[in-house]
Amino acid sequence: MKADLRDTHVLVTGAAGFIGMHAARALLAQGARVTGVDNFDPYYDVALKEARLATLSGLPGFTFARMDLAEPEATARLFRDGAFTHVVHLAAQPGVRYSLINPAAYLRNNVDAFGHVLEGCRHASVAHLVYASSSSVYGANHTLPFSEDQRIDRPVSLYAATKCANELMAHSYGHLFGLPATGLRFFTVYGPWGRPDMAPMVFTRAILAGEPIRVFNQGKMRRDFTYVDDIVEGVVRTLAHPPVRTEDGTPPAVIFNIGNNDAVELSAFIDTLERLLGRSAIRDYQPMQPGDMPATYASIERLRAAIGFRPQTSLADGLARFVAWYREYFAV
Repeated sequence: MKADLRDTHVLVTGAAGFIGMHAARALLAQGARVTGVDNFDPYYDVALKEARLATLSGLPGFTFARMDLAEPEATARLFRDGAFTHVVHLAAQPGVRYSLINPAAYLRNNVDAFGHVLEGCRHASVAHLVYASSSSVYGANHTLPFSEDQRIDRPVSLYAATKCANELMAHSYGHLFGLPATGLRFFTVYGPWGRPDMAPMVFTRAILAGEPIRVFNQGKMRRDFTYVDDIVEGVVRTLAHPPVRTEDGTPPAVIFNIGNNDAVELSAFIDTLERLLGRSAIRDYQPMQPGDMPATYASIERLRAAIGFRPQTSLADGLARFVAWYREYFAV
């Protein structure tokens, strides 16, 4: 089920972010007009965000505005003047562990800002809002693979709790105002231009420098690593197919997992990275971190039934592309 987004004007929030940059490029390639926004939060190196944005600047159909979605007046003005037909909301405060240090950033950037985006979509009669949720919402669930039908009322981090809140907020706007909204629960996204606080970047830098890497839960954690191009394909296809209110009154608000449908042990992930880099890692084994989940693993049957797509990129292929980008970008 292909996407047809010609003659659309898509707002991409977090356009200088990892997934946001890739999503904006894919939407432009589909013929959409794209407006990107980002506030360049210094949670990690702003120079990387600037470099991502530079890959978009000058592309036909792309415009950019630097702004903070947590500011209600600025966000209302953005929607009032933008005439957006669709919205891809990827801006957020990421990171599970940082939520233990700076919880206020998550309430402001993930809850307040999302509320302003919902209000903007409502008043602008946006045809479809697709927003980033997270596998973290599954929290204390232990039944694998994770299914969209499972409970999400036991988050183990504030980050996860804010993503649960986003899903509930979007559902209420669908119920009250008929706003079509789709939440995508991303599972451990990796690839070129990734965040420097995530395992691929952290481990690659340390291995090449001959420094130890901290391996939590003795390397027994399992993650459903999902290549960024697969994530973006899911975003673009989903955006072109908004949900509708059903005859029984169910709101036009749906949730899909989007993962690789494969739980890989962290030790195996490191083994693959070592082979690609041609160097061995110095592994510093650590206990489980507060807020972390021992395993994530996505059931993707609902996504496949809705848009005819499932992620296809193997971890070996995806990491090879990441390593090639890393060596070129950092000249190592």
